[in-house]
Amino acid sequence: MRHNPIIKANDMNSRYALDKGNAKLMGVCSGFARWMDVDPLLVRVTFVLLALYLGPLALLAYLLTGLFAGQD
Repeated sequence: MRHNPIIKANDMNSRYALDKGNAKLMGVCSGFARWMDVDPLLVRVTFVLLALYLGPLALLAYLLTGLFAGQD
């Protein structure tokens, strides 16, 4: 049976949390990668591309998530 990360992310028992153990800055991207069960590098590259497109809005979302999300 193939693992589907979309189902895992929408599972009622799954909860997003920062991943300080695998963090490069605040643990936002690594926490999201763990929550979605994907490679953290994929999430980091996606975030950089979004930051280039959205500019300060993406950085603000990153900072707010890092400040207010629970830690593991």
